[in-house]
Amino acid sequence: MPGPQDSPGPQDSSDSPDSPDAPGSRRTFVVEADGGSRGNPGPAGYGAVVRDAGTGQTLSEAAEYIGTATNNVAEYRGLIAGLRAAHALDPQALVRVRMDSKLVVEQMSGRWKIKHPGMRPLALEAASVFPPDSVTYQWIPREENKHADRLANEAMDAGRRGEAWRPSASTAELGAGTHAETLPGLTGASGSPATPESSAEARAAARTAVRQAVRETHRTAAAAERGAGTDDPTALTAADELPVEHAAPAAPAGRGEPSTPQVGWGADMGTPTTLVLLRHGETPLTPLKRFSGSGGTDPELSATGLRQAEAAASALAARGTVQHVVSSPLVRCRQTARAVADRLGLGVEVEHDLREADFGAWEGLTFAEVRERHPDDLDAWLASPEAAPTGGESFARVIRRVEAARDRILARHAGRTVLLVTHVTPVKVLACTALGAPPEALFRMELSAASLSAVAYYADGNASLRLLNDTGHLR
Repeated sequence: MPGPQDSPGPQDSSDSPDSPDAPGSRRTFVVEADGGSRGNPGPAGYGAVVRDAGTGQTLSEAAEYIGTATNNVAEYRGLIAGLRAAHALDPQALVRVRMDSKLVVEQMSGRWKIKHPGMRPLALEAASVFPPDSVTYQWIPREENKHADRLANEAMDAGRRGEAWRPSASTAELGAGTHAETLPGLTGASGSPATPESSAEARAAARTAVRQAVRETHRTAAAAERGAGTDDPTALTAADELPVEHAAPAAPAGRGEPSTPQVGWGADMGTPTTLVLLRHGETPLTPLKRFSGSGGTDPELSATGLRQAEAAASALAARGTVQHVVSSPLVRCRQTARAVADRLGLGVEVEHDLREADFGAWEGLTFAEVRERHPDDLDAWLASPEAAPTGGESFARVIRRVEAARDRILARHAGRTVLLVTHVTPVKVLACTALGAPPEALFRMELSAASLSAVAYYADGNASLRLLNDTGHLR
Protein backbone atom coordinates (compact mmCIF):
# COMPACT_ATOMS: atom_id res chain seq x y z
CA MET A 1 0.00 0.00 0.00
CA PRO A 2 1.40 3.45 -0.79
CA GLY A 3 2.43 5.50 2.18
CA PRO A 4 1.33 9.08 2.89
CA GLN A 5 2.69 11.85 0.69
CA ASP A 6 5.97 12.88 2.26
CA SER A 7 8.62 12.99 -0.48
CA PRO A 8 12.01 13.75 1.08
CA GLY A 9 13.86 16.83 -0.02
CA PRO A 10 17.54 17.07 -0.96
CA GLN A 11 19.71 14.94 1.29
CA ASP A 12 22.06 17.88 1.98
CA SER A 13 19.33 20.35 2.95
CA SER A 14 17.43 19.51 6.10
CA ASP A 15 15.84 22.98 5.91
CA SER A 16 14.08 22.18 2.65
CA PRO A 17 10.29 22.59 3.12
CA ASP A 18 9.83 19.09 1.68
CA SER A 19 12.31 17.42 4.02
CA PRO A 20 10.82 15.01 6.62
CA ASP A 21 12.88 16.74 9.27
CA ALA A 22 12.26 20.33 8.18
CA PRO A 23 11.31 22.68 11.02
CA GLY A 24 7.57 22.52 11.67
CA SER A 25 7.10 19.28 9.71
CA ARG A 26 6.47 15.80 11.07
CA ARG A 27 9.22 13.22 10.92
CA THR A 28 8.53 10.05 8.98
CA PHE A 29 9.70 6.63 10.07
CA VAL A 30 9.66 3.31 8.27
CA VAL A 31 8.93 0.36 10.57
CA GLU A 32 9.80 -3.11 9.31
CA ALA A 33 8.61 -5.97 11.50
CA ASP A 34 8.48 -9.73 11.39
CA GLY A 35 7.80 -12.70 13.62
CA GLY A 36 8.21 -16.43 13.34
CA SER A 37 7.44 -19.69 15.11
CA ARG A 38 9.43 -22.87 14.76
CA GLY A 39 6.51 -25.24 14.85
CA ASN A 40 3.49 -22.91 14.55
CA PRO A 41 2.89 -23.03 17.43
CA GLY A 42 6.39 -23.50 18.75
CA PRO A 43 9.35 -21.48 20.03
CA ALA A 44 8.65 -17.99 18.68
CA GLY A 45 10.20 -14.57 18.47
CA TYR A 46 9.87 -11.26 16.71
CA GLY A 47 12.10 -8.56 15.27
CA ALA A 48 11.48 -4.94 14.35
CA VAL A 49 13.58 -2.11 12.98
CA VAL A 50 12.82 1.62 12.75
CA ARG A 51 14.43 3.55 9.90
CA ASP A 52 14.56 7.23 9.04
CA ALA A 53 12.43 7.67 5.93
CA GLY A 54 14.71 10.32 4.52
CA THR A 55 18.07 8.57 4.85
CA GLY A 56 17.14 4.94 5.42
CA GLN A 57 19.36 4.93 8.52
CA THR A 58 18.55 2.42 11.25
CA LEU A 59 17.38 4.33 14.32
CA SER A 60 16.16 1.57 16.62
CA GLU A 61 15.82 -2.19 16.82
CA ALA A 62 13.73 -4.52 18.93
CA ALA A 63 13.65 -8.31 19.18
CA GLU A 64 12.42 -10.78 21.77
CA TYR A 65 11.91 -14.48 22.31
CA ILE A 66 8.27 -14.88 23.43
CA GLY A 67 8.08 -18.58 24.24
CA THR A 68 5.58 -20.84 22.51
CA ALA A 69 3.29 -18.98 20.11
CA THR A 70 2.00 -19.02 16.55
CA ASN A 71 3.43 -17.13 13.58
CA ASN A 72 0.54 -14.67 13.62
CA VAL A 73 0.96 -13.84 17.29
CA ALA A 74 4.70 -13.34 16.80
CA GLU A 75 4.09 -11.09 13.78
CA TYR A 76 1.64 -8.92 15.69
CA ARG A 77 4.06 -8.72 18.61
CA GLY A 78 6.77 -7.58 16.20
CA LEU A 79 4.47 -4.91 14.82
CA ILE A 80 3.63 -3.64 18.31
CA ALA A 81 7.32 -3.55 19.28
CA GLY A 82 8.23 -1.64 16.12
CA LEU A 83 5.47 0.91 16.62
CA ARG A 84 6.43 1.42 20.25
CA ALA A 85 10.08 1.89 19.28
CA ALA A 86 9.05 4.54 16.74
CA HIS A 87 6.77 6.19 19.30
CA ALA A 88 9.66 6.41 21.76
CA LEU A 89 11.68 8.28 19.13
CA ASP A 90 8.90 10.72 18.20
CA PRO A 91 5.24 10.31 19.22
CA GLN A 92 4.22 12.89 16.60
CA ALA A 93 5.83 11.09 13.66
CA LEU A 94 4.22 9.58 10.59
CA VAL A 95 4.90 5.85 10.31
CA ARG A 96 5.01 3.56 7.29
CA VAL A 97 4.81 -0.08 8.30
CA ARG A 98 6.27 -2.62 5.89
CA MET A 99 5.72 -6.33 6.63
CA ASP A 100 5.72 -9.60 4.71
CA SER A 101 2.71 -10.82 6.71
CA LYS A 102 -0.30 -10.51 4.42
CA LEU A 103 -2.62 -11.26 7.33
CA VAL A 104 -1.35 -8.45 9.55
CA VAL A 105 -1.13 -5.88 6.75
CA GLU A 106 -4.62 -6.61 5.40
CA GLN A 107 -6.23 -6.71 8.84
CA MET A 108 -4.57 -3.52 10.06
CA SER A 109 -5.41 -1.80 6.75
CA GLY A 110 -9.09 -2.64 7.21
CA ARG A 111 -9.49 -4.90 4.18
CA TRP A 112 -9.78 -8.16 6.12
CA LYS A 113 -11.89 -8.67 9.21
CA ILE A 114 -10.10 -9.48 12.46
CA LYS A 115 -12.20 -12.53 13.22
CA HIS A 116 -9.89 -14.55 15.46
CA PRO A 117 -10.58 -13.59 19.08
CA GLY A 118 -6.93 -14.04 19.97
CA MET A 119 -5.83 -11.52 17.34
CA ARG A 120 -8.20 -8.72 18.29
CA PRO A 121 -6.44 -7.62 21.51
CA LEU A 122 -3.11 -7.57 19.64
CA ALA A 123 -4.58 -5.56 16.76
CA LEU A 124 -6.17 -3.11 19.19
CA GLU A 125 -2.87 -2.71 21.02
CA ALA A 126 -1.06 -2.02 17.76
CA ALA A 127 -3.72 0.47 16.69
CA SER A 128 -3.47 2.34 19.99
CA VAL A 129 0.24 3.27 19.77
CA PHE A 130 -0.18 6.09 17.20
CA PRO A 131 -3.29 7.93 16.00
CA PRO A 132 -4.78 5.88 13.16
CA ASP A 133 -4.16 8.56 10.52
CA SER A 134 -0.44 8.55 11.36
CA VAL A 135 0.22 4.95 10.27
CA THR A 136 -0.08 3.21 6.91
CA TYR A 137 0.65 -0.40 5.99
CA GLN A 138 2.32 -2.02 3.00
CA TRP A 139 2.91 -5.69 2.22
CA ILE A 140 6.42 -6.48 0.95
CA PRO A 141 8.06 -9.73 -0.22
CA ARG A 142 10.03 -11.58 2.40
CA GLU A 143 13.34 -10.79 0.71
CA GLU A 144 12.69 -7.10 1.35
CA ASN A 145 12.18 -7.75 5.05
CA LYS A 146 15.50 -9.47 5.78
CA HIS A 147 16.55 -7.15 8.60
CA ALA A 148 13.47 -7.79 10.74
CA ASP A 149 13.50 -11.48 9.81
CA ARG A 150 17.11 -11.78 10.96
CA LEU A 151 16.30 -10.08 14.26
CA ALA A 152 13.40 -12.48 14.85
CA ASN A 153 15.65 -15.48 14.23
CA GLU A 154 18.36 -14.04 16.48
CA ALA A 155 15.77 -13.71 19.24
CA MET A 156 14.60 -17.30 18.76
CA ASP A 157 18.20 -18.56 18.77
CA ALA A 158 18.90 -16.63 21.96
CA GLY A 159 15.76 -18.04 23.56
CA ARG A 160 16.85 -21.56 22.68
CA ARG A 161 20.10 -20.89 24.52
CA GLY A 162 18.23 -19.47 27.49
CA GLU A 163 19.59 -16.00 26.85
CA ALA A 164 18.05 -12.58 26.23
CA TRP A 165 18.49 -11.13 22.74
CA ARG A 166 21.22 -8.55 22.31
CA PRO A 167 21.88 -6.53 19.14
CA SER A 168 24.77 -7.74 17.03
CA ALA A 169 27.72 -5.48 16.23
CA SER A 170 26.86 -5.36 12.53
CA THR A 171 23.23 -4.42 12.99
CA ALA A 172 23.52 -0.66 12.55
CA GLU A 173 25.66 -1.05 9.45
CA LEU A 174 22.81 -2.69 7.55
CA GLY A 175 20.76 0.48 7.44
CA ALA A 176 23.34 3.21 7.80
CA GLY A 177 24.13 3.69 4.15
CA THR A 178 20.66 3.07 2.72
CA HIS A 179 18.90 6.09 1.23
CA ALA A 180 15.21 6.75 0.85
CA GLU A 181 15.11 6.11 -2.88
CA THR A 182 16.25 2.49 -2.32
CA LEU A 183 13.41 1.70 0.06
CA PRO A 184 10.38 0.39 -1.87
CA GLY A 185 8.11 1.49 0.99
CA LEU A 186 8.55 5.13 -0.03
CA THR A 187 6.93 4.70 -3.44
CA GLY A 188 3.52 3.78 -4.69
CA ALA A 189 2.53 0.27 -5.71
CA SER A 190 3.79 0.83 -9.25
CA GLY A 191 7.11 2.28 -8.10
CA SER A 192 6.07 5.89 -8.56
CA PRO A 193 5.91 8.33 -5.65
CA ALA A 194 2.79 8.09 -3.51
CA THR A 195 0.09 10.59 -4.43
CA PRO A 196 -2.02 12.71 -2.08
CA GLU A 197 -5.05 10.71 -3.16
CA SER A 198 -3.41 7.39 -2.28
CA SER A 199 -2.26 8.87 1.03
CA ALA A 200 -5.82 9.84 1.89
CA GLU A 201 -7.01 6.38 0.97
CA ALA A 202 -4.32 4.79 3.13
CA ARG A 203 -5.20 6.95 6.13
CA ALA A 204 -8.89 6.21 5.65
CA ALA A 205 -8.12 2.48 5.51
CA ALA A 206 -6.13 2.75 8.73
CA ARG A 207 -9.01 4.47 10.46
CA THR A 208 -11.35 1.77 9.17
CA ALA A 209 -9.07 -0.92 10.62
CA VAL A 210 -9.22 0.62 14.07
CA ARG A 211 -12.97 1.07 13.97
CA GLN A 212 -13.41 -2.49 12.77
CA ALA A 213 -11.24 -3.96 15.50
CA VAL A 214 -13.07 -1.98 18.15
CA ARG A 215 -16.46 -2.99 16.76
CA GLU A 216 -15.53 -6.66 16.60
CA THR A 217 -14.45 -6.64 20.24
CA HIS A 218 -17.07 -4.36 21.76
CA ARG A 219 -20.10 -4.34 19.49
CA THR A 220 -22.19 -6.51 21.79
CA ALA A 221 -21.51 -4.21 24.72
CA ALA A 222 -22.31 -1.13 22.65
CA ALA A 223 -25.55 -2.64 21.42
CA ALA A 224 -26.61 -3.43 24.95
CA GLU A 225 -25.92 0.13 26.04
CA ARG A 226 -28.10 1.37 23.18
CA GLY A 227 -30.84 -1.06 24.11
CA ALA A 228 -30.64 -2.53 20.62
CA GLY A 229 -29.68 -5.86 19.09
CA THR A 230 -26.14 -6.88 18.22
CA ASP A 231 -26.33 -6.22 14.47
CA ASP A 232 -23.99 -3.44 13.36
CA PRO A 233 -24.82 -2.27 9.83
CA THR A 234 -21.43 -0.54 9.53
CA ALA A 235 -19.41 -3.67 10.30
CA LEU A 236 -17.48 -5.34 7.50
CA THR A 237 -18.88 -8.60 6.19
CA ALA A 238 -17.22 -11.67 4.74
CA ALA A 239 -17.78 -10.21 1.28
CA ASP A 240 -15.37 -7.40 2.14
CA GLU A 241 -12.47 -9.81 2.60
CA LEU A 242 -10.05 -10.71 -0.16
CA PRO A 243 -10.77 -14.14 -1.67
CA VAL A 244 -8.60 -17.11 -0.78
CA GLU A 245 -6.58 -16.85 -3.97
CA HIS A 246 -5.25 -13.47 -2.80
CA ALA A 247 -3.95 -14.82 0.50
CA ALA A 248 -0.26 -14.62 1.32
CA PRO A 249 1.90 -17.09 -0.60
CA ALA A 250 3.41 -20.01 1.25
CA ALA A 251 6.73 -19.11 2.86
CA PRO A 252 9.87 -21.18 2.37
CA ALA A 253 10.28 -24.22 4.58
CA GLY A 254 11.64 -23.65 8.04
CA ARG A 255 9.46 -20.68 8.87
CA GLY A 256 6.57 -22.71 10.15
CA GLU A 257 4.22 -20.87 7.76
CA PRO A 258 1.14 -22.59 6.30
CA SER A 259 1.85 -24.80 3.30
CA THR A 260 0.23 -24.48 -0.13
CA PRO A 261 -3.57 -24.76 0.19
CA GLN A 262 -5.16 -28.06 -0.74
CA VAL A 263 -7.52 -28.02 -3.69
CA GLY A 264 -11.07 -27.41 -2.51
CA TRP A 265 -10.03 -26.18 0.92
CA GLY A 266 -8.57 -23.01 2.35
CA ALA A 267 -4.96 -22.63 3.41
CA ASP A 268 -3.70 -24.68 6.34
CA MET A 269 -4.50 -22.52 9.35
CA GLY A 270 -1.95 -24.27 11.54
CA THR A 271 -2.62 -25.69 14.98
CA PRO A 272 -5.85 -24.28 16.43
CA THR A 273 -6.22 -23.02 19.96
CA THR A 274 -8.53 -25.51 21.64
CA LEU A 275 -10.64 -24.72 24.68
CA VAL A 276 -11.84 -27.88 26.40
CA LEU A 277 -14.96 -26.93 28.37
CA LEU A 278 -15.68 -28.84 31.58
CA ARG A 279 -18.72 -28.04 33.64
CA HIS A 280 -18.02 -28.53 37.35
CA GLY A 281 -19.25 -31.62 39.16
CA GLU A 282 -22.51 -31.79 41.07
CA THR A 283 -23.22 -29.80 44.21
CA PRO A 284 -26.08 -30.51 46.65
CA LEU A 285 -28.19 -28.03 44.61
CA THR A 286 -27.62 -29.65 41.21
CA PRO A 287 -29.97 -32.65 41.41
CA LEU A 288 -32.63 -30.41 42.98
CA LYS A 289 -32.47 -28.15 39.90
CA ARG A 290 -32.14 -24.99 41.98
CA PHE A 291 -30.65 -21.79 40.61
CA SER A 292 -27.03 -21.65 41.68
CA GLY A 293 -25.04 -18.75 40.32
CA SER A 294 -22.32 -16.41 41.51
CA GLY A 295 -24.52 -14.50 43.94
CA GLY A 296 -25.58 -17.37 46.18
CA THR A 297 -23.94 -19.56 48.80
CA ASP A 298 -21.08 -20.83 46.59
CA PRO A 299 -21.63 -24.51 47.46
CA GLU A 300 -18.89 -27.14 47.42
CA LEU A 301 -19.01 -30.34 45.39
CA SER A 302 -21.13 -33.14 46.77
CA ALA A 303 -19.75 -36.67 47.15
CA THR A 304 -21.09 -37.39 43.67
CA GLY A 305 -19.46 -34.23 42.35
CA LEU A 306 -16.08 -35.18 43.80
CA ARG A 307 -16.29 -38.58 42.09
CA GLN A 308 -17.19 -36.86 38.83
CA ALA A 309 -14.21 -34.54 39.15
CA GLU A 310 -11.85 -37.47 39.68
CA ALA A 311 -13.37 -39.35 36.75
CA ALA A 312 -12.98 -36.28 34.52
CA ALA A 313 -9.36 -36.00 35.65
CA SER A 314 -8.73 -39.61 34.70
CA ALA A 315 -10.37 -39.20 31.30
CA LEU A 316 -8.38 -36.04 30.49
CA ALA A 317 -5.13 -37.55 31.76
CA ALA A 318 -5.66 -40.53 29.47
CA ARG A 319 -6.04 -38.19 26.48
CA GLY A 320 -2.92 -36.26 27.49
CA THR A 321 -3.69 -33.15 25.44
CA VAL A 322 -4.46 -30.49 28.06
CA GLN A 323 -1.58 -28.04 28.56
CA HIS A 324 -3.17 -25.39 30.80
CA VAL A 325 -6.04 -25.33 33.30
CA VAL A 326 -8.18 -22.23 33.84
CA SER A 327 -11.01 -22.09 36.37
CA SER A 328 -13.90 -19.95 37.48
CA PRO A 329 -13.26 -18.50 40.95
CA LEU A 330 -16.23 -20.32 42.51
CA VAL A 331 -15.48 -23.20 44.87
CA ARG A 332 -17.19 -25.95 42.87
CA CYS A 333 -15.10 -25.13 39.81
CA ARG A 334 -11.85 -24.75 41.71
CA GLN A 335 -12.37 -28.16 43.32
CA THR A 336 -13.04 -29.73 39.92
CA ALA A 337 -10.09 -27.94 38.35
CA ARG A 338 -7.74 -28.94 41.15
CA ALA A 339 -8.63 -32.61 40.71
CA VAL A 340 -7.70 -32.42 37.03
CA ALA A 341 -4.64 -30.20 37.47
CA ASP A 342 -3.16 -32.45 40.18
CA ARG A 343 -3.52 -35.46 37.90
CA LEU A 344 -1.85 -33.60 35.03
CA GLY A 345 0.84 -31.92 37.10
CA LEU A 346 -0.37 -28.44 36.16
CA GLY A 347 -1.24 -25.27 38.00
CA VAL A 348 -4.66 -23.60 37.96
CA GLU A 349 -5.22 -20.09 36.58
CA VAL A 350 -8.30 -18.30 37.92
CA GLU A 351 -10.35 -16.24 35.47
CA HIS A 352 -13.04 -14.26 37.30
CA ASP A 353 -15.10 -13.60 34.17
CA LEU A 354 -15.75 -17.35 33.81
CA ARG A 355 -18.02 -17.29 36.87
CA GLU A 356 -21.68 -18.24 36.59
CA ALA A 357 -24.40 -15.64 36.12
CA ASP A 358 -25.64 -13.88 39.25
CA PHE A 359 -29.27 -14.96 39.61
CA GLY A 360 -30.02 -12.40 42.31
CA ALA A 361 -33.14 -13.15 44.33
CA TRP A 362 -33.57 -16.43 42.45
CA GLU A 363 -30.48 -18.02 43.99
CA GLY A 364 -31.36 -21.32 45.67
CA LEU A 365 -34.92 -21.39 44.25
CA THR A 366 -36.43 -23.87 41.85
CA PHE A 367 -37.98 -22.74 38.58
CA ALA A 368 -41.46 -23.30 40.03
CA GLU A 369 -40.64 -21.18 43.08
CA VAL A 370 -39.37 -18.35 40.86
CA ARG A 371 -42.55 -18.59 38.76
CA GLU A 372 -44.61 -18.19 41.90
CA ARG A 373 -42.61 -15.34 43.49
CA HIS A 374 -41.33 -13.36 40.49
CA PRO A 375 -43.60 -14.20 37.54
CA ASP A 376 -43.13 -10.96 35.57
CA ASP A 377 -39.36 -10.96 35.94
CA LEU A 378 -39.21 -14.61 34.86
CA ASP A 379 -41.32 -13.96 31.76
CA ALA A 380 -39.08 -11.04 30.80
CA TRP A 381 -35.93 -13.13 31.37
CA LEU A 382 -37.22 -15.95 29.18
CA ALA A 383 -38.17 -13.48 26.44
CA SER A 384 -34.89 -11.58 26.16
CA PRO A 385 -31.21 -12.06 27.06
CA GLU A 386 -31.17 -8.34 27.96
CA ALA A 387 -33.54 -8.95 30.91
CA ALA A 388 -32.00 -9.79 34.28
CA PRO A 389 -33.26 -12.04 37.05
CA THR A 390 -34.67 -10.12 40.00
CA GLY A 391 -31.66 -8.18 41.29
CA GLY A 392 -29.30 -10.29 39.19
CA GLU A 393 -27.27 -10.29 35.97
CA SER A 394 -28.64 -10.53 32.44
CA PHE A 395 -27.36 -13.11 29.99
CA ALA A 396 -26.28 -10.24 27.73
CA ARG A 397 -23.90 -9.04 30.42
CA VAL A 398 -22.62 -12.57 31.01
CA ILE A 399 -21.99 -12.98 27.28
CA ARG A 400 -19.86 -9.83 27.21
CA ARG A 401 -17.61 -10.83 30.08
CA VAL A 402 -17.27 -14.47 28.97
CA GLU A 403 -16.27 -13.36 25.47
CA ALA A 404 -13.72 -10.97 27.00
CA ALA A 405 -12.32 -13.83 29.11
CA ARG A 406 -12.17 -16.07 26.03
CA ASP A 407 -10.23 -13.45 24.08
CA ARG A 408 -7.70 -13.03 26.90
CA ILE A 409 -7.21 -16.79 27.22
CA LEU A 410 -6.77 -17.24 23.46
CA ALA A 411 -4.20 -14.45 23.40
CA ARG A 412 -2.25 -15.94 26.33
CA HIS A 413 -2.31 -19.53 25.10
CA ALA A 414 -2.37 -19.31 21.30
CA GLY A 415 -2.00 -22.71 19.65
CA ARG A 416 -2.40 -24.59 22.93
CA THR A 417 -5.07 -26.86 24.45
CA VAL A 418 -6.60 -25.22 27.50
CA LEU A 419 -9.10 -26.74 29.93
CA LEU A 420 -11.73 -24.26 31.10
CA VAL A 421 -13.55 -25.41 34.24
CA THR A 422 -16.69 -23.32 34.46
CA HIS A 423 -20.49 -23.35 34.66
CA VAL A 424 -23.59 -23.96 32.56
CA THR A 425 -24.01 -20.44 31.24
CA PRO A 426 -20.38 -19.74 30.23
CA VAL A 427 -20.16 -23.09 28.44
CA LYS A 428 -23.38 -22.33 26.56
CA VAL A 429 -22.09 -18.87 25.66
CA LEU A 430 -18.89 -20.29 24.18
CA ALA A 431 -20.87 -22.91 22.26
CA CYS A 432 -23.29 -20.32 20.89
CA THR A 433 -20.59 -17.91 19.78
CA ALA A 434 -18.63 -20.72 18.11
CA LEU A 435 -21.72 -21.68 16.13
CA GLY A 436 -22.78 -18.11 15.43
CA ALA A 437 -26.07 -18.84 17.20
CA PRO A 438 -28.16 -15.99 18.66
CA PRO A 439 -28.22 -15.41 22.45
CA GLU A 440 -31.75 -16.83 22.57
CA ALA A 441 -30.21 -20.26 21.89
CA LEU A 442 -28.96 -20.28 25.50
CA PHE A 443 -32.48 -21.19 26.58
CA ARG A 444 -32.54 -24.19 24.22
CA MET A 445 -29.46 -26.01 25.46
CA GLU A 446 -29.04 -28.53 28.26
CA LEU A 447 -25.71 -29.28 29.88
CA SER A 448 -25.05 -32.06 32.38
CA ALA A 449 -22.76 -31.77 35.38
CA ALA A 450 -19.13 -32.72 34.67
CA SER A 451 -19.81 -32.87 30.94
CA LEU A 452 -17.11 -32.09 28.39
CA SER A 453 -17.24 -30.03 25.22
CA ALA A 454 -14.49 -28.47 23.12
CA VAL A 455 -14.11 -25.51 20.76
CA ALA A 456 -11.18 -25.23 18.34
CA TYR A 457 -10.34 -21.68 17.20
CA TYR A 458 -8.46 -21.27 13.92
CA ALA A 459 -6.27 -18.46 12.57
CA ASP A 460 -8.93 -17.32 10.08
CA GLY A 461 -11.42 -16.64 12.89
CA ASN A 462 -13.53 -19.74 12.38
CA ALA A 463 -14.27 -22.22 15.14
CA SER A 464 -15.53 -25.79 15.37
CA LEU A 465 -17.53 -27.18 18.28
CA ARG A 466 -17.48 -30.73 19.64
CA LEU A 467 -20.09 -31.77 22.19
CA LEU A 468 -19.53 -34.67 24.59
CA ASN A 469 -22.53 -34.21 26.83
CA ASP A 470 -22.47 -37.63 28.51
CA THR A 471 -21.58 -38.00 32.16
CA GLY A 472 -22.61 -41.60 32.63
CA HIS A 473 -18.96 -42.76 32.77
CA LEU A 474 -18.11 -39.98 35.23
CA ARG A 475 -20.37 -41.08 38.07
